Amino acid sequence: MREGREGIISVVGAGPGDPELITVKAMRRIQAADVILYDRLVNKELLDYAPVKALRIYCGKAPGQHSMPQESIERLMVMHAAAGSRVVRLKGGDPFVFGRGGEELLAAADAGIPFEVIPGITSAVGAAASAGIPLTHRGVATSFAVVTGSRCNDAVEPVRWDALAHSVDTLAIYMGMSQLGEITEQLIRHGKDPQTPVALIEKGTTADERTITGTLANITKLAAVMKISNPAMIIIGEVVNIRKQVLSLQHEARSCTG
Repeated sequence: MREGREGIISVVGAGPGDPELITVKAMRRIQAADVILYDRLVNKELLDYAPVKALRIYCGKAPGQHSMPQESIERLMVMHAAAGSRVVRLKGGDPFVFGRGGEELLAAADAGIPFEVIPGITSAVGAAASAGIPLTHRGVATSFAVVTGSRCNDAVEPVRWDALAHSVDTLAIYMGMSQLGEITEQLIRHGKDPQTPVALIEKGTTADERTITGTLANITKLAAVMKISNPAMIIIGEVVNIRKQVLSLQHEARSCTG
């Protein structure tokens, strides 16, 4: 608590995993924080930059289990900021891409608390780039969509795989590993070529990153064999072949120099 000082809530994107991919502005907010509420996918190294006395509160959510309800997170943010603290709500990737950052801004605004948003590199862009896959590429892909796979079987708001199968060149799917078989089946059912390239990027941008490639027809079996697990991005589209070209050229270059 900082008496006599107005608190503020900073909703901050921590980036896709590599701590060096955080922005300068986001780092400054961490270094000045009184309270940090951080998510499961935030690289814990970033917390070391916070003041020693800063209160660190874990708010992680894993598939099927939440350590803290969203409403409780919002109440804590508002409570600490109302007491005069500089509150950093630290979220993996970008807070406005499947990060519920909008809900937290609404909570701050409703409570009359000053707030700001500091964007982060979202996982679709960061993980794909780290794996050597451009989401767009001249002559190959001029559009991409970011999609949540967690609503695959939602009867109320199902993902429109029928529309997505043909409306964009590249699909970047978050939270879809548990639904991978259903996703590929739906896309094929709605007319997407079973030989469409697919990449799975596990723990993208980190030292533990793994990428496997296949097609809509075989990627589910490959994922099981390779034991790909969350967090992982699913990239679907012809741009996946750019990675293969890059790796091939790297191999040729090393052979020539070796």
